[in-house]
Amino acid sequence: MQLPEEFINMLPLGERDALLQALAMEPEVSIRFNSKAADTRNLVLESLESRADGHVLWMDNAVYLDHRPQFTMDPLLHQGCYYVQEASSMFLAQALRKCVNGPVRALDLCAAPGGKSTLLAQVLPEGSLLVSNEIQRSRAQILAENMVKWGRPGTMVTCNSPKQIGGSSLLFDIIAVDAPCSGEGMFRKDEGAVRDWSIGNVEMCAARQREIIDDIWPALKPGGCLIYSTCTFNRQEDEDNVRWIMDKYGAEPVDLNPDPEWNILGSLTDDNLPVYHFMQHKTRGEGFFLCLLRKPAGAQISLKGRPFKADPKVPAECRTWLSGDYEYFIKGESIYALPSALADDMWQVGQELYALVPGIEVAVMKGRDWVPAHALAMSAALNRDAFINVEITRQQALAYLHCDAVRLEDAPRGIVLLTYKNIPLGFAKNIGNRANNMYPQEWRIRNSIS
Repeated sequence: MQLPEEFINMLPLGERDALLQALAMEPEVSIRFNSKAADTRNLVLESLESRADGHVLWMDNAVYLDHRPQFTMDPLLHQGCYYVQEASSMFLAQALRKCVNGPVRALDLCAAPGGKSTLLAQVLPEGSLLVSNEIQRSRAQILAENMVKWGRPGTMVTCNSPKQIGGSSLLFDIIAVDAPCSGEGMFRKDEGAVRDWSIGNVEMCAARQREIIDDIWPALKPGGCLIYSTCTFNRQEDEDNVRWIMDKYGAEPVDLNPDPEWNILGSLTDDNLPVYHFMQHKTRGEGFFLCLLRKPAGAQISLKGRPFKADPKVPAECRTWLSGDYEYFIKGESIYALPSALADDMWQVGQELYALVPGIEVAVMKGRDWVPAHALAMSAALNRDAFINVEITRQQALAYLHCDAVRLEDAPRGIVLLTYKNIPLGFAKNIGNRANNMYPQEWRIRNSIS
């Protein structure tokens, strides 16, 4: 890999040689387990035919793998049992733990494809609301798929610009901005980032990052926290932009006090600035930068929209498909459910923003009947006792994920919940000689499964 000379000259002298050597090595492979079901760690490692090659020190329930498996061909990935996430970016969990003491309203502004959002959903206290946003529609669809598979209640997916959100009446306790950047930290994983790099692109990214902060700052509550991160090394996009946020908005950076054994570097330009650099020669992961900033306290503003009103037309049977206290509404040809304690807040978000996922999709209209939606099977709130559960083999699971018809021996006719390793996979309608596949066509595995 031939790195741009200007990039090499920008690297700090004390780290340059060791970092360049590390950039020539193979990247680490890491995954984070989802605790929405029972402990699946051993199931996942067995399914991947992998072994854990150490724990991610700054994130619970995450490990490195000894090699990169063919993740797409593992049903457990599609069941939301784990997420393949770069280890350094999991440091987000440490920022959350520093600023969260109870349920909060959180926004992941630049959320696709979903690594940080699934982490937020995993770490935020129960009763929290998470809005995962992505401005590009195609990427927002990928984000929606990953968030649905992760299956946590109290989450939404929106497709809006920072200016639209900042100009709304919505206010968040936490806003995570993983800003679009020049991608220097991903050079050994993404040759495209190397080809696209230039001093001009760095300057353009730094300006765009400041524009994003300007647009979204009004949506952060007084006293709330901004988590600013990039996957790059240079000071323009990192330290300089943190200083700019401090100077313009009076934000106060928060010291995270990471364990010295984690080998996370501090500021490369200012020893008094509590920021955190992950570099490949120091930590097991790719390049990453993070700073936690607190907005100055001020008068607490509470702008409430119209309260949520449940839809009485939702069939009683559909209300039995979730476990817990939920409110239901019909939108288009779908029935959605909102946790009762969050219903007003989630409804307000759905009224002010374009919500691709406004809640848990419980049912969809097929002909004249309401049938269970795939998102219901993925939800941690699914009431499995409401359906006939049919356990299938790995090959049957792959055929199902390929959107093929599946033969079910000795299963009753009608809609059944398919499980693999006793974990929900999705719904099918058994008609006797075969089962009609209800897996979303747009999510299907496109690889050959033979």
